[in-house]
Parts: sequence; C-alpha cells; structure tokens
Amino acid sequence: MVWNYANLWESVASATPDRPALIHGDRSLSWSSFDRRANALAAHLVAAGLTRQSKVAAYLYNGPEYLETYYAAFKAGLAPFNTNYRYGGDELTYLFDNADAEAVVFHASFAEMADKVRGRLPKVKTWVAVAEPGHPVPAWAADYDAIVAPGADRFEAPWGRSADDLLIMYTGGTTGMPKGVMWRQEDLFKGLGGGANLLLGLPPLETVEEAGNRAAANAASDAPLNITIPVAPLMHATGQFISFGALISGGAVATLVPRRFDPAHLFDEVDRLGVSGLIIVGPAFAAPMLETLDAHPGRWTLPSLRRIVSSGAMWGAENKQGLLKHLPHIMLMDSLGSSEALGLAASTSGGGAAAGTAKFATGPNAAVFTEDGVRVQPGSGVRGLVAVGGHTPIGYYKDEEKSAKTFRTFEGTRWSVPGDWATVEADGSITLLGRGSQVINTGGEKVFPEEVEEALKRFAGVRDAAVVGVPDPRFGERICAVVDFTGDKAPSLAELATHVKGLLADYKAPRELVLAPVVRAPNGKLDYKAIREEAIAALSATASV
Repeated sequence: MVWNYANLWESVASATPDRPALIHGDRSLSWSSFDRRANALAAHLVAAGLTRQSKVAAYLYNGPEYLETYYAAFKAGLAPFNTNYRYGGDELTYLFDNADAEAVVFHASFAEMADKVRGRLPKVKTWVAVAEPGHPVPAWAADYDAIVAPGADRFEAPWGRSADDLLIMYTGGTTGMPKGVMWRQEDLFKGLGGGANLLLGLPPLETVEEAGNRAAANAASDAPLNITIPVAPLMHATGQFISFGALISGGAVATLVPRRFDPAHLFDEVDRLGVSGLIIVGPAFAAPMLETLDAHPGRWTLPSLRRIVSSGAMWGAENKQGLLKHLPHIMLMDSLGSSEALGLAASTSGGGAAAGTAKFATGPNAAVFTEDGVRVQPGSGVRGLVAVGGHTPIGYYKDEEKSAKTFRTFEGTRWSVPGDWATVEADGSITLLGRGSQVINTGGEKVFPEEVEEALKRFAGVRDAAVVGVPDPRFGERICAVVDFTGDKAPSLAELATHVKGLLADYKAPRELVLAPVVRAPNGKLDYKAIREEAIAALSATASV
C-alpha cells in the first residue's frame, strides 16, 4: 500500500476504532467517527466536481474540522492547502486564485469576508461552512455538519490515491506574497521521520499497515493515551505537521476552544485531559506560559506532560530555564526547520538544564554551504546557508524562479536551502544567525536580527524583542531595537547597547530604541515588515517632538 496519509490514518482507524482521535473542549471524536466523517466530506467534494489533485482550502481555526478536511482531501486524491485566517480580501483572493482552489471549507465567522471574494473566484465549485454560535451557514454555502454528521463507509475516488499526491503549505507573506510549498505525501511523511518518535521510543514505520499494528499495540497496553495539543495554529507547518505525527502514532490531537491564547486555560486542559505533548512557536507562546507559571507557583505540576516542541522561531535559553524550573520532568525540543526544509537541526533541553540559544545539532541530512556551494568546515568561522537533503518538496506551486533559488544542487545532490545563515562550530554543532532576507547592512557590516534579539532578551525585564534596520544617511541602515518589557522601569538605549556589546561585536548594538509591544503573526513569527514600519513612524514622531 502506498505512503499516503489517508492510508496511514485508515490503518489506525481500523485498528483502534473506539479510541479518541480528536478532542475539542467537551467534544471527543473516536477514530471511527473521524474516519467516517472524512469519508462523507470526501464524497461531497468529488460530487461537487473536484477531480484528481483539485485544490481544497482550509480556511479554519484550530478544531476537529481542520484535520477532517485534510483527511477527506487525502482520501479523495485532492490537494489540501492552508489559509491564513487573518488575511484581508485582496490577500485571500490572491491566495485562492494562486492555488487554483476548487473548494473552500471555512468557519462561518469568516462568511462575510468569503462573500466579498467569492465573486472573483470562479474556479471554486463548492463553499462549505462550519456553523458557529451566532454565525449560521450562509445560503450560498453547503452545511459542513449536515454533510459529515451521517458519516459514510470508506471512500476512494475513481482515480485512487498515490504517494505523489500533494499537500501544499503556503508560507511567507511578510516579505512578499505567500508561496505554496508542494510536498509529495511520501516525502512529507519520510521527511518528518517516517512515523518515528524518539521520545516515545518508536522507530520509523516500514509499511502502512504497521501504523495500525502499532496503534493496536498501544491500545492494548497500560500506557496512557498520547494526547498532543497544537497550541500553534494548524494553518502553519509547525502545528500541522507535528499533529500529523501524533495521529500516525495512534494518539489523539486536542485543540483549544478559546481563540485567544490563554496559558491558564492551556494548563487546565493539560491536567484535565492528561496531555503528553504541546506544540508551540518560540517566545510568542513560551513567554506568557512562563509568566503564568511564575504568577501562580505550584498551581500546575502537569505530571502527564512529557514534551514541548517548538519550531519556526528561536526559543531563548532563559525562557527554557524558567520553564524547566517549574517543570523539571519535561523535555523541551527546539527544532530548526521551515515549511520547505524539515530536519535542519534540533536542540533538546531537559532535566533542569537548558541548551544555549541558537545552538543546534544538525540533522542527519543537513549541512552548511557557502553561497557558491562549498561545504563550511567546522570551526572555520565561515558563515554559510543551512541546507537539508533527502526527502524535500518538489518546489513552489507555479513559481519556477523561486523554486530554482531555494532548491539547489550542491555536490551533485539536491538540497532545500530556505535562507537560514549559520556558522559551524568545532564540535559540528551550528550557531544560527538568522534569515538572510532580514539581514541589516550597516556601514558594510551584515547584522542578523535574530542574533541581536536573543542578546536583548537576556537583559533583565525584557519580555520580547525585535531588531530591524531603519534608514541612516551615512551607514545606509542603523540598528533599531523594539523592546517589550516588564516591571516599572523601562530599560534605556544606553543600558541595552552596553549589554549587547558585552555579548556581541560593538557594531551589532542598537543605535535606536522603541519601547512597544512586539508584533508577531499568529504562528508566533515576527512580522518584520510591520515592525519596521511602526519603528520608523515612532522614531519620526519622537524626532518631530
């Protein structure tokens, strides 16, 4: 049987039909219900006129419907893709048009926005709405619950399924329009470890049927159900891909009901459900989690929690140390990767000891190369681009130019090179410098924002920090720090600059300071474009005064 997520999950559903698969507040859907509901939705999509590899948009908040929509698309040989629910009308129109969307599954609270754009999207054959309190299904859309509630027996489209069937992950938007990363399902599965889970002691799967056998063995044992909460949005790779892995292992995915992140509610859910794993994106989630634990010492011990996995943004060592003081029994996993490059490097902390910020052990298929394709030698001090080989995407959807820039051939091998710069230490580990697209050029010196941000976060009272380049008539750009702080006394520019100079080269110290909340996207990543615009406006206002 081919490596296709529908086949994998059907194998688990057959082996453990009564075990929970999806949990959302008081709702719990068994594997059998998950499977039958996805069958019904798959049949609806094909009946609406979708054909092999037609594109299906998931315009949804976190919830069972998100994973059901993907499962249905996989069953029908369709290609699902994510939608950033914060997009406005023009951005949505661009996304759905660029993706050639033929079906859109959306929460009814987005109906007003969807109604504004649907007239510009003639390729869409069916709009399917998930009703919400106060937001009924609009007359022009199909009712999701009416479709899936009856369930259906196993569905497979006339064209069948293939390991070549695509999942498209749209990424970007802060430095240009989003790009659709095309993952073959087999490459995605194997790029994510092939069903392996080191923390649970699970090796890669050798056959699709083995997923069901593993789930059945877990169900028959006395081990508690492995429940994972994607705190990060499922519309981004971090939450989505790691959730796929949790399901393959026969576990359950629980989603949070509140749509604003509430650490106290999260910890209550971990205790209530016996959650074993959390998926976050760096400081956007970790910082308020630590602040909540600090404010309520001893309220949560979270004995079931075994791991917190982060990817997509660097996670500061001080924050890790703080979490481990409260929860010394857990493992903190910091993964360096992106939508188009899985397994670049990783850092693991546990037992009360946190790994250093930006220090990573490279993955088995990863290396660092100079821009002209020369492998960087350990201890050389040479900066290079982190690359990963092995199972990689086939490119960006309808963008050959961008594909050629990201997917390169070095040493006769195809590599995914997303743009992260690093140095290779003498022991073979790497020190991440940051994404080249955000580099600041000040007087001919290149400064990576992430490196300075992590230094700033080590100053007492700094809650979060972002670093951008602002115009300078002499040096081209000068470094501006945007800092969010806690406590009664705000740090001064001189104090922060002195602190940074004690850790990094003098030219990397900030020359400007803006005290303000740090803007992050829903996935926890910094919105550098918005931050730079706000910093320039704030500095201009101060200068005029």
